[in-house]
Amino acid sequence: MSLNHQILRQLDQFDLHILKVLSHDGRISVTELSDRVGLSKSPCQVRLKRLQSEGYIKGFRAELNAQMLGLEHVAFAEVKLRDTSERSLNAFNAAVGKITEVEQCHMIAGQFDYLLKVRTKDIQAYRRVLGEQISTLPNVLSTSTYVSMQSVKESGMLVV
Repeated sequence: MSLNHQILRQLDQFDLHILKVLSHDGRISVTELSDRVGLSKSPCQVRLKRLQSEGYIKGFRAELNAQMLGLEHVAFAEVKLRDTSERSLNAFNAAVGKITEVEQCHMIAGQFDYLLKVRTKDIQAYRRVLGEQISTLPNVLSTSTYVSMQSVKESGMLVV
């Protein structure tokens, strides 16, 4: 049995329901949350604190409107490294985390090493980020860019 299945077996139906409700509405009050999951307020609050302390809930944040903030341009960059030793991967990981325009970074098994989701105001801003920051990251051999024409789904919610 995988570790994920073992962890999920430790969560009961109330825990899973709390996680599901919060994934849709992280600002819900504990009173409303307790009503929605069928628990009284105190036990619901205890479970909520436990889910946070055990790491099931990593945090709460606002979902910002990228269009209203002038950050509509999304590009995906494939990155190949010269060297994939553990030291090189760690150096890349540390450096890419400092680029604010990189919204997501995934190590990939395949023909390239990383896939980056990069959000900027326009293609010119992306070109600057690519040339001045991404291409100069430790051990970068090459990059390839795919520009998103439309976001069809971006929920960020987990199904439990």
